[in-house]
Amino acid sequence: MGRGEAPWPGVAARRLLLGALMAATAVTTVSCGNSGDQGAGSGGSSATTDPPSPTEVCVGAVGRWARELLAGGEPYGDYQSMGLSNRQYGILREVVAAARAAERDRGDRAARALIDRRVREACEEQYAGGGPSDGPWQ
Repeated sequence: MGRGEAPWPGVAARRLLLGALMAATAVTTVSCGNSGDQGAGSGGSSATTDPPSPTEVCVGAVGRWARELLAGGEPYGDYQSMGLSNRQYGILREVVAAARAAERDRGDRAARALIDRRVREACEEQYAGGGPSDGPWQ
């Protein structure tokens, strides 16, 4: 390993993801910084945002990896180091296999549309009963 090279596969991607996460957190902190300081007579309401549902988390994570793998990216490590659960990884494998076939038969645009549609459908089906703290998980 030469100077400046990654000590293990995927470290560069992790650093990039960490940098993006830190930037997003900083923007959120700055833009939401004084939202709770409104006076009672100001007429403003403090809107709260709900955390994303397990389905939306699944769609975002699996969709991101599916598009990256279709574009020729290489996963690093196992599904956990990709930030996926076992059930999300199962969805990823099925969707990427179908997207590669669609890309071969109908082109890149059809493959990307298939990823968006199939990831959403599979995540909605898998998480219809809730996440780890509710539904059939209990």
